[in-house]
Amino acid sequence: MQAASDGPIRVMLADDHGLFREGTRRILESAGDIVVVAEAADGEAAVAAVAGVDGEPADVAIIDIGMPGINGIEVTRRIKASHPRVSVLVLTMHDDDQFVFAAIEAGAAGYLLKDVEGSQLIHAVRALRAGDSVLHPSIVHKVVARLASTDAGRPPDRDEPLTDRELEVLRLAAQGMANKQISVALDISVRTVEGHLNHVFRKLEVGSRTEAVLRALRDGWFTIGQLEHPS
Repeated sequence: MQAASDGPIRVMLADDHGLFREGTRRILESAGDIVVVAEAADGEAAVAAVAGVDGEPADVAIIDIGMPGINGIEVTRRIKASHPRVSVLVLTMHDDDQFVFAAIEAGAAGYLLKDVEGSQLIHAVRALRAGDSVLHPSIVHKVVARLASTDAGRPPDRDEPLTDRELEVLRLAAQGMANKQISVALDISVRTVEGHLNHVFRKLEVGSRTEAVLRALRDGWFTIGQLEHPS
């Protein structure tokens, strides 16, 4: 999970439909711990708006795929390039695999359809702030398997920045375990699990489990087989 903060969860909301933005903003801010710090109606504005009006980047950027100018996939890519710790949630009506794959490859930590309930969206934003991913498990597996196969045969990074325990926690997270389940499996506290994930995200300069898992797979720290058959 990302480092804890005493303040509200800062969200940047990008969608070209003003009425949708207004409704989404009301839903999010009704939660009490979420504030929409900036909005954008097109791709270029979204990239700029993620920095926030006060210069402090948003914690979560909610992005539609179909927007004027550059699309949400490219917006995601640019946001992650300039603000790697910002978690991107794609909120769209497109459910085709090609869009899901493209969004995750660009760095999105979440992918939801616009027919979700307001409570689900609030939960997703909170989960992303905590460093979790909000994707269906089958989608995560397909994306991870696809991206890992493109890097097959790449030797492990000799300067591996993670400790053995951090890799163990990351591997269990990649298998879909929640923090509480990981704590039971390793006989450590939930707070310790959160601390290990914090260290992982900081070292890898990522904002979610999905990004960390993809990095670990690409660098050969563990394999798809290890995720399917826990040791």
